[in-house]
Amino acid sequence: MQSIILVDDEEHFRERLARAFSNRGYTVFQAANVDEALAKIKKKRPDWALVDLKMEGKSGLDLIREAKDFLPQLKIVVLTGYGSIATATEAVKLGAHYYLPKPADVDDILFAFEKDPDLPGRPEQEEFAAPSLARAEWEHIQRVLNDCDNNITAAAHKLGIHRRTLQRKLYKYAPNK
Repeated sequence: MQSIILVDDEEHFRERLARAFSNRGYTVFQAANVDEALAKIKKKRPDWALVDLKMEGKSGLDLIREAKDFLPQLKIVVLTGYGSIATATEAVKLGAHYYLPKPADVDDILFAFEKDPDLPGRPEQEEFAAPSLARAEWEHIQRVLNDCDNNITAAAHKLGIHRRTLQRKLYKYAPNK
């Protein structure tokens, strides 16, 4: 029987996913933060981990790094509502198997775990759809913020904008297109 650990600081969302995975026959462990997750990973040794990127304290990227050091065969899917190309790239470099934006249902998550990363995916579109200006700005801000180790003051300085302006932009959700 496959086992999975769900790491998300949103309790309601985490418990709903836990019920859905349990109903499908998975052994489910839950954690609300990185430290709790690492303790359970070391004790329970799950097959899979579903990790939220943004949590209080340490981030999901920290969890990926530390969990992969301890349990290299752990298959990790990152799930986040604040997705960007920079964080997706960083997560995959650290050893994440796949990266999904919230909201995602259990079927999407299972597909991500079962997807073979070595096989090329089929193209979803025949033509390249350029991102909107708002999306391009969001991606650039996320890349600069990631380069500054999530230091808002340093990122604002690099971007040439006021720190509060950057904070307001970060509180908004990422544009869909």
